[in-house]
Amino acid sequence: MIAILITVAFVCGLLARLIGLPPLIGFLAAGFIMRAAGVDAFPDIEKLGDFGVTLLLFTIGLKLKVKDLVKSEVWAGTSLHMLGTVVFFAVFLYAGKLLGLPILSELNVMTCVLAGFALSFSSTVFAVKSLEDKAQLAALHGTVAIGMLIMQDIIAVVFLAVSTGKIPTVWALTLVLLIPLRYVIGKVLDRTGHGELLILLGFFLALGIYGWFDAVGVKGDLGAIILGMMLASHPKSHELSKTLFGFKDVFLVAFFLSIGLSADLTMSAVGIALLLMIPLALKVVLYAFTLIRFHLRPRSAILTSLALANYSEFGLIVGSIAVANGWLGNEWLVIIAVAVAVSFVIASPLNKKANDVADKVQSLLQRFETGRFHEAERPIDLAGVNVVIFGVGGVGRGAYDYYTEHTDMKVCGFDSCPDVVAKNVAAGRLVYQGDGTDINLLHRLENRDEVQLVLLAMADHRANLSVARVMGPRRSDVKVSATAKHDDEEAELKTLGVDAVYNFHAGAGAGFASNSNLLLETERG
Repeated sequence: MIAILITVAFVCGLLARLIGLPPLIGFLAAGFIMRAAGVDAFPDIEKLGDFGVTLLLFTIGLKLKVKDLVKSEVWAGTSLHMLGTVVFFAVFLYAGKLLGLPILSELNVMTCVLAGFALSFSSTVFAVKSLEDKAQLAALHGTVAIGMLIMQDIIAVVFLAVSTGKIPTVWALTLVLLIPLRYVIGKVLDRTGHGELLILLGFFLALGIYGWFDAVGVKGDLGAIILGMMLASHPKSHELSKTLFGFKDVFLVAFFLSIGLSADLTMSAVGIALLLMIPLALKVVLYAFTLIRFHLRPRSAILTSLALANYSEFGLIVGSIAVANGWLGNEWLVIIAVAVAVSFVIASPLNKKANDVADKVQSLLQRFETGRFHEAERPIDLAGVNVVIFGVGGVGRGAYDYYTEHTDMKVCGFDSCPDVVAKNVAAGRLVYQGDGTDINLLHRLENRDEVQLVLLAMADHRANLSVARVMGPRRSDVKVSATAKHDDEEAELKTLGVDAVYNFHAGAGAGFASNSNLLLETERG
């Protein structure tokens, strides 16, 4: 059975990719197809899917800082948005009841509120995958979106405790041991090397912390995020995240399959699920309006809202609890499952064209600006700057020093990592925190007429592609150079109009030989 599921998932995922949709849409479709063929969800596929989500949340935590969660646009914005969304959805569903729509006619005020609560969440899996595929997790809209999703996860913990009567046990006090254990785990990380032991340690940490939190009555997924955040400052956190990347994606296939396998489709349930796409639009608008009032520019607010423009797999958990307690009928599991799947289908092309959507819509929202700008949205003056470098953690730092020492050109660098920025600034370099994949950064750059050259030196090829794609129509006579590791990456960059590409693998040999030849020249001299 597993072999058949993998085959169907691969075929559907490939077909989705060929028509321009993310493979996850194909995986969802594969689940519904197999369900229609008589296959039910089974424990193994659900466990694999749960493990994928746990790995996903752990790797998110490895990229997050606690300060990202205490910002007002995150905690207050999430709270206000959820409150407004629950009220609106409850009114929408109750109006459907009054109109005599099938299934909705069985609801009362409290069940409308409960259903609205389930639908107020956005999908962590979808948002992270969407942002990750575009290398925008470090962009302002990426960090705000992930922060809001984590706040929703915290609210979910409270709901589960209240609705199931499962409150944290007295053993939850043992979780404070994570503070000293962080030091021990860090030492173990230092000694695991870079191979299979690092992978096994990642699995052990993600599963171990999930089990620990779950055993003491706290949501295990929250534990995965928290431990990841506690290790985010470790020097090997980035390597650990990259190491787990491929494994996480494979296990998430099982998660998307399990959604499709969760319940039988009925016409009435599908009809209600499609009807729920109407209030989804208002949910997105409310995200944007809320964030603008917290001083984000309309463009950032729109990009954040599009990443969250979906229903969440958590709705299935809420639905299952409500069904088990007799608050909702069994058909609500189908409704929520279909609503989640359809929202993914709608959100995928929107996120693929997110920058274009933001370009067209932002002028409509400018009237709601507060007149104050978020600290990450303030203008940056490039007066006198001739060379701009995106990514100054390694190669970019060397390029910065070369231009500074061997030319009279003024150089400016950008990096998404605060620690990298701090180290460069301490060394006397002109470096700002900013994500090159964030199109808003380009809009913040003022007096850039003297810029002659842009270097794309980010470690993530997708990030270099994203910047090259964004710069395409805005380049004028600026030259662009980029780094690549493989021939196909070099070809992709040149297709986007990059003027010069340095292929590490092709150029490393020549550089190595040239440097080694100095030994012979020194000996001869």
